[in-house]
Amino acid sequence: MTAARPGDRSGSSTPTLGGFTTGQLVRLCDVVGLEPADAEIYARVLIEALGPSAERPLDRPPPSESLLSDDHTPVEFSLSFLPDAVPTLRLLLEPGCGAHGPTQSGRTGLRVVREMAQRWDIATGQLDELEDLFFPASAEGPFALWCALELRPGGVPRVKVYLNPAASGQEHSAGTVREAMRRLGHPRAFASLPEADGYPYFALDLGDWDTPRAKVYLRHDDLSAAEAGRLPRTSPGHVGCAETEEFFRTAAGLGAGPGENAVLGGGRTQSCHAFTETASGLASGFTLYVPVRDSVGHDGEALARAEAVLERRGVDTAPLLRSLEAVTSRLPQDGVGLIAYLSLTHHRGRPPRVNAYISSEAYAVRPPVTRRPVGVTVKTSRTECAGEWM
Repeated sequence: MTAARPGDRSGSSTPTLGGFTTGQLVRLCDVVGLEPADAEIYARVLIEALGPSAERPLDRPPPSESLLSDDHTPVEFSLSFLPDAVPTLRLLLEPGCGAHGPTQSGRTGLRVVREMAQRWDIATGQLDELEDLFFPASAEGPFALWCALELRPGGVPRVKVYLNPAASGQEHSAGTVREAMRRLGHPRAFASLPEADGYPYFALDLGDWDTPRAKVYLRHDDLSAAEAGRLPRTSPGHVGCAETEEFFRTAAGLGAGPGENAVLGGGRTQSCHAFTETASGLASGFTLYVPVRDSVGHDGEALARAEAVLERRGVDTAPLLRSLEAVTSRLPQDGVGLIAYLSLTHHRGRPPRVNAYISSEAYAVRPPVTRRPVGVTVKTSRTECAGEWM
């Protein structure tokens, strides 16, 4: 990954945020087999969603201190992998990244999402039902709204929105999530969630999804593999999931032994609990997100972990390698954070899928870590996996 390409910082002219990220997007579309016409449509959508920030030169600071990425680029890419299938490309962006404060950012984000909904004939009734909860007159928190697009052939994506449960104050996060789930017809959902250290995101599927989801994200500050295996709440009894535990060990670099008592600290490990039906009060889907960048010295190590996770599930690793080459010309060992997260998703009735989250690095590359990463700590007591999750 050494050759310069359009949109790289190594070019002769200073690129803009929009030019840089759309260049990455177009190349990623090629990796996953989307037609050039589709790539052009999605690049235009990205430019329009960023608004005036798209024209901002990269030699100026980011338009805001976006929480979306370590270098505050308001764009992130991800790939979703299944065996014997072409990966699905997804784009996450912050439409209100150039706004002054979370209140204005949220209003800008809502406007952009509703413009998308009008363009693609997507209903926003559920989002409208929650507007007063997540977009108060004086909003708080590090973000207001993110928008994710799952890019499909034909130029019409699936749309998701991510909202901030702390918009009315961090102390109200749990109550906001509980009320949001009640309004959406899931009055028993909140009680079924595992213990958590915070509620960083609430998400909704909008439009053309087979089973639209309401998703609650939980933060886990210090998590062991055995504890990770007990997070799913998709079946009565909450028995442990050996596959989730194994994934966590591999992605976090905690080792394979059942007696290992290391934990991944730092507060960026997350779980997501997706709800689609109301009868049982249980989630129908579960995802564990491991911040791989917090426990590696450089992206060569992160890539090795991602390849191990994919190979264990019979997934071809070549598209991931090509995707990294599409995003950057730097070598993996020259920085850390290009692969930000790895996640494993289970959904009732579907095969598990692996997701890799790829940073744009439009503004900065984090230097390699030459010492033991601080995210890995050791607990004084050990816990064991409770059993299998089916």
